[in-house]
Amino acid sequence: MGGKFVIYFCLFVGSTIGGYIPSLWHLGFFSFWSVILSAVGGIVGLWIGYKINQSITG
Repeated sequence: MGGKFVIYFCLFVGSTIGGYIPSLWHLGFFSFWSVILSAVGGIVGLWIGYKINQSITG
């Protein structure tokens, strides 16, 4: 159960950060770039969560 939590948490954090980045350029949260970077951030977060899960479980 702990492994899935880590993966989902990193996915959430990555997609949140990726979706927030365009607001630094004064674009909306539902702009094209916000949606794209949210997806990219989610994929990166998923990968990081998977790697953390591998290192925890051995």
